[in-house]
Amino acid sequence: MEVVLHEGDAKDWVYKGEGAANLILSYTGSSPSMLGKVLRVKKILKDKGQPAPNCIVFSSHEEHLWGKIPGLLESVKNDCLPQAYATIVMSQHLGTNHVDGGVRVRVSKNFFELAGKNVLDNRPAWRVNASAIDAGADSALLISDHTLFSSNPRGSSCIAVEIKAKCGFLPSSEYISKENSIKKQVTRYKMHQHLKFHLGEISKTSEYDPLDLFSGSKERIHMAIKSFFSTPQNNFRIFVDGSLVFGGMGGGADSVHPNETEKCLEDLSKVTGLQLSDFIELLSEAIFKSGMLGKLLATQKLDDHDIEGAIHLYYNIISQPCLVCKSITDTELLRKYSTLHSLPLDKSEKIVRDFLISATAKDCSLMISFRPRQSGTTDSEYDSVFLDSVNQSYDYKAYFIDLDVKPLDKMVLLPSRENV
Repeated sequence: MEVVLHEGDAKDWVYKGEGAANLILSYTGSSPSMLGKVLRVKKILKDKGQPAPNCIVFSSHEEHLWGKIPGLLESVKNDCLPQAYATIVMSQHLGTNHVDGGVRVRVSKNFFELAGKNVLDNRPAWRVNASAIDAGADSALLISDHTLFSSNPRGSSCIAVEIKAKCGFLPSSEYISKENSIKKQVTRYKMHQHLKFHLGEISKTSEYDPLDLFSGSKERIHMAIKSFFSTPQNNFRIFVDGSLVFGGMGGGADSVHPNETEKCLEDLSKVTGLQLSDFIELLSEAIFKSGMLGKLLATQKLDDHDIEGAIHLYYNIISQPCLVCKSITDTELLRKYSTLHSLPLDKSEKIVRDFLISATAKDCSLMISFRPRQSGTTDSEYDSVFLDSVNQSYDYKAYFIDLDVKPLDKMVLLPSRENV
């Protein structure tokens, strides 16, 4: 770790966004090595004083589960598990050209404390009440800001779209009970939407259907992208030159007023010269050309047992009596589950590893950035798409973000919550 951020550097980092476990800071200073970078900082929960809910260290069972993957256990000792998991594990499935693991940088005392104070007014109130920057940490992850290009031609703007696609298939596992057979007919995302509405967390359910986005049909993909504009929640965000212009800062309660949608479309049209139909076509073409959705869906489908099957293998791994089987009276299901409990340990571990990798793929985001390609340019480092309606080529880059390993012990919560 050659880079060190000192107390005096805190003023150069501003609020970009945050999730449940990490806060993202964007660089605004003048250091060439930091331009176009973001810093991913660990958070702690205020009510517990514990690290926010992601897998920072491995339990003894996780050490055994992931120990066969070279370099992963060593990364835990070096406090760079998120970077290693993204580059060693997830890039194998999602493609090395679409995964940016970043680099770990050292942080001196008081940097996080000052940075936390500086961004306090920019954070959503409910996030501030729930969590804070972990001021006791001594490092953070430095990553390229994928809402920007490393350099932009004069007069050119960068438009970036973040999509949290969610699970793109209906499970067909034989281990799903009859009581839960609706999972084979309705996506997990849509069921969660109805639950959130019932609990009063959202004012209306999203029109987005992940099956449309992953369908391979251009018409249905267009439909999926259109639905984001009416109910983006935390599934869809648009950035212009690195600044958020549409979508919420995270959390299912986010809503966008119709006037806000109209203003966003007007602003996008001014910046890009594109109407909504053009913009949707551009985004669809880049998604198609990149092949990202195919890779993502294949990775999600590593979960071929569903949690109702995988949970039994979890108990095999931790060498404890299966608490799920104790409450089941269906003899046919018990017979199927007993077959799972008779599997050798290495087979159980393989299925659970695949389940956890799939869980990361179901919860990650796609970040796709565009800028007009200058006429006559033939040697760009970026891929491009051509939009017939405006007779213009666009450079684009596409990355998966939020690729953290999911904690093994959270599997216990899944049969009832269906959410990793």
